Amino acid sequence: MKPQPSGKVPILDPLQFDDYLFQNWKPEVSGFYERFHIARIESYKNHLKIPLPPHRRSVCFFIFLTRGMAIRSKGLTQYEIRKNHFFFLPANQITSLEFFSEETQGFYCHFQPEILNQTYIKADPGAEFPFFRLLGNPLVEVKETDNVLSLLNILNKEYQKNIDDHFDLIPVYLTALLMEARKYVTPQKKQSKNAASYITQRYLNALSEFVYEYKTVAEFADHLSVSSNHLHKCVKTTTGKSAHYLLGEMRILEAKVLLKQTSLSVGEIAFKVGKFSASDFCRFFKSRTQMTPLQYRNIEI
Repeated sequence: MKPQPSGKVPILDPLQFDDYLFQNWKPEVSGFYERFHIARIESYKNHLKIPLPPHRRSVCFFIFLTRGMAIRSKGLTQYEIRKNHFFFLPANQITSLEFFSEETQGFYCHFQPEILNQTYIKADPGAEFPFFRLLGNPLVEVKETDNVLSLLNILNKEYQKNIDDHFDLIPVYLTALLMEARKYVTPQKKQSKNAASYITQRYLNALSEFVYEYKTVAEFADHLSVSSNHLHKCVKTTTGKSAHYLLGEMRILEAKVLLKQTSLSVGEIAFKVGKFSASDFCRFFKSRTQMTPLQYRNIEI
């Protein structure tokens, strides 16, 4: 994939993502591909580059597994996805794919959020569906799968028709599917019952959203309206790691995206992710990954 110009935070559109995801292979797609796409996982899983490095994409997406297991990340958190589970991700959220089991089957779908804002539908994914929010749990277990599978198969059938006049049906069926999934969302526990976990999750999501704006834990603590000491205690209690360590991990994640998807120099990336000098950044990157930034950039994916 051709790197994006220097200075831009890289976000892959669907066509760019194909180059990033597949090994010398292109999926069969319809004319709707940039706006909406759905496919059976088993039709492309053998062509995947796994593990897939961290990246951002311009579309919302989800997978639903009918068999097997996969491991995906949302920000710094990894999720194990099993049979009858959805994994949802909003647009512009950093993610990676770590694993697909050989027997994995199911559906993959991506779509532009704007397609849900049509004549007959006015829906904002993040507002209407908690699994598309930064603070939302991306995993949803479906207890009764008949309706979900029926809607997924209808969407797949309509997509395969590739008829422009029929596209207005796709957002209707997609909204029905998301509403069906919403029925199985487990309500979040009240903040007072697990304050440390709640603050830690907010911190993890703030790291993903504001890593370029805030450079210190104290700045993130101010953003979350808590003291630095309280943030440190919550994060340590919940994860066993320090808030400083997780900030470093987020910087490494962002640096990996920039190294793979832009033509920024190592010095420019060092400044962008933490106002490091190039030499300090190289030492920091190697201490966390056991390779230099240039070695990581030159790995074939």
